[in-house]
Amino acid sequence: MSHARITIDRDYTIADVPRRLFGSFVEHMGRCVYTGIYEPGHPQADERGFRKDVLSLVKEMGPTVIRYPGGNFVSGYLWEDGVGPAADRPVRIDGAWHTIETNAFGLHEFVDWAKEADVEIMEAINLGTRGVEEARALVEYANHPGGTYWSDLRRKNGAADPFDIKLWCLGNELDGPWQIGHKTAAEYGRLAQETAKAMKLVDDSIELVAVGSSNRGMPTFGTWEHTVLTHAYDEVDYISMHAYYQEHDGDAESFLAEAVEMDAFIEGVVATIDAVKAAGKHTKQVDISFDEWNVWYQSGLDTEDQPHQVSKSWRTHPRLIEDTYSVTDAVVVGTFLNSLLRHGDRVRIANQAQLVNVIAPIRSEEGGAAWRQSTFWPFERMARLARGQILRLAVSSSQISTKRYGDVDAVDAAATWDEETGRLVVFVANRSLEESNDLTVDLRGLGNLRVTNAETLTIPEDGDRFTANLESAPDSVRMVPLPGAEIVDGAVRASLPPLSWSVIELEVARS
Repeated sequence: MSHARITIDRDYTIADVPRRLFGSFVEHMGRCVYTGIYEPGHPQADERGFRKDVLSLVKEMGPTVIRYPGGNFVSGYLWEDGVGPAADRPVRIDGAWHTIETNAFGLHEFVDWAKEADVEIMEAINLGTRGVEEARALVEYANHPGGTYWSDLRRKNGAADPFDIKLWCLGNELDGPWQIGHKTAAEYGRLAQETAKAMKLVDDSIELVAVGSSNRGMPTFGTWEHTVLTHAYDEVDYISMHAYYQEHDGDAESFLAEAVEMDAFIEGVVATIDAVKAAGKHTKQVDISFDEWNVWYQSGLDTEDQPHQVSKSWRTHPRLIEDTYSVTDAVVVGTFLNSLLRHGDRVRIANQAQLVNVIAPIRSEEGGAAWRQSTFWPFERMARLARGQILRLAVSSSQISTKRYGDVDAVDAAATWDEETGRLVVFVANRSLEESNDLTVDLRGLGNLRVTNAETLTIPEDGDRFTANLESAPDSVRMVPLPGAEIVDGAVRASLPPLSWSVIELEVARS
């Protein structure tokens, strides 16, 4: 039995919980849109073609903001193709994913779907093959009330009221040689600066996200952010981060510790932002939009079933990177959510990529069922329960040894305190593959609390760490009661199962 102690003091807070931290991502890639959120003719489709079974799961999961329409796709996308009568829209090739885009689903459809899902839209613009004028025109089309060419075209296309989209991405991963329209940092920085100025001249209430490094391993990481922000600091509000992780060669211990790398990545970007701020004598604060993150098994990407660059056939919404997620993956995703929450003072937006089918917490089959993957559960619990203030924790834990990160804490945790409701929620992972962890949570300045609920996601009795939810067995991995969590001598005591992500809910005991 391993041991861990977490000390919580209500006066030691990090920031308010940013509701945009619980975002997701819908890209015109694979089956995320077509047969994912949109499938006319499906038994569960409404009159607009929106799959109600998928929509129900999206509402249950609780994303607050969704980035659209890409991703690599957006760097070759003509937004005008996705407006107007569907029968008149052109069919195009998508070079990013080597597929055919029908444009049956576009901006108006996504706005309508987002209203149904009760999510904020985070619209991405094409700065790969396009530039200032196309971006300016899209803001006018989406947000201007009327009386101009582009706003009147929106009205003609059936939307009398503006879409009022407040959050915009200035392109996608343009530091990457794989990206259509790849640019140097200086080229992109100047383009982002001028595009941002033009967009805000149309609507000065919008918020803009500049493209950061595609991952921490990019050879230009750090210098890219510094150069881009040196140009565009005063014009943008956020800079983006992207990161994907996977288990390599059966090294589960290092995989379970990947949140250590995520912590370091975030802190490195924060340092760069603040260095530019200081050097430029800026007064405003630029924060982080971690607008792509997830577990993604990229080995075997270029295969017949998972075509990327090598596919010789152009197909319409083929299966692309439809990873099946296990118990292990869900625990890792839980630690990523913990990391994002711990850095909520600077990471103000985050989007798990993607929402449906494509490396997603929700899966669906064409003409068939929709179900929750294992990774659905930590996202749903944190999106629903994290309220109020993020608490700064002191964690003392037994260690586990990893090849990539050395010794790391077996226990990874985050917590929130809602003064208004008197509710404390602790999110805690046990990274150990074999040992339970005897947890003590020392509560300071929090009064007379009682445990109201305790749940865990762990290996099911009849499974192993690779157990996953499948269409034929959609409930194999789920949150189950965590027995024995209780208050003893003013502290929370619990036994965390091996390989688990748990939630302990407490509230002030009412006399």
